Amino acid sequence: MKVAVFGSSVDPGFIPVLQKFFHFFKSRKIKVSLYKPFYLFLTNDLGYTPYCTGFFHSHTDFDTGTNFIFSVGGDGTFLESVQCIQNYEIPIVGVNSGRLGFLADISQEEVIGALTNIAENKFHVIERTMIQVELSGGSALDYNYALNEATVLKSDTSSMISIKAYINGEILNNFWADGLIIATPTGSTAYSLSVGGPILTPGSENFVITPIAPHNLTVRPIVVPDDNELVLKVAGRGTHFLASLDSRSVSVEFSTSVKVKKAGSKLKTIVLDGHSFYGTLRNKLLWGIDKRN
Repeated sequence: MKVAVFGSSVDPGFIPVLQKFFHFFKSRKIKVSLYKPFYLFLTNDLGYTPYCTGFFHSHTDFDTGTNFIFSVGGDGTFLESVQCIQNYEIPIVGVNSGRLGFLADISQEEVIGALTNIAENKFHVIERTMIQVELSGGSALDYNYALNEATVLKSDTSSMISIKAYINGEILNNFWADGLIIATPTGSTAYSLSVGGPILTPGSENFVITPIAPHNLTVRPIVVPDDNELVLKVAGRGTHFLASLDSRSVSVEFSTSVKVKKAGSKLKTIVLDGHSFYGTLRNKLLWGIDKRN
């Protein structure tokens, strides 16, 4: 078996968990390819030298024969691992070193049990829809895919922007707002949720379009099929707006239109036996919790 481990930084208190984590692989002679910047952080900043049999720096030198990718950190690190590795056929496992961890849902206490279950094939794979974004006029994005959401935002703290949204060539609405989110089912529990969007289950074949601070009481989020193609045309008092994919943003001129559609590939993630989406909603987002019961 070959595994890859991606991370950015962890707190010193997480070192005992990492020691057990890497010892599991070493004791079973499992090959480990470690993200080199993460290795340097652990050795130089925390004084811990983890077990590994090789390194990778990006998708260009990543071993496509890897069986699993472990993302160590929080949900932000999980999203970074998708961008860095850019291989959607290899399942990603999220190990949570922080607090919430919705995508990185394996807790510190569960690490060894989770690794054992994965080694014994006691898990199932969920394929998650991704978004692909194209900018008109030759504007380029280093990586034009997102797992959570694509967002257009005003680029300053003053005036709102106007966003004309077209769906399959038909005008959907002209949103006067601070921005507009197009979220996948995975992203429906992220930024979109925090501004009033609905929760979609991971297998839903839909996008949710959620305005950010709309200047209209009748504008509400809308759920649309994910085989629809959206085009966004943005205007405002300034010259630029922000186009954001997950945690990455680029400043774009108002003359640029944004095309959003479902990506041709889905991202594979691992869910351990005994874990479920609804359980995660209740346990981590406290969904439906009522102290009267």
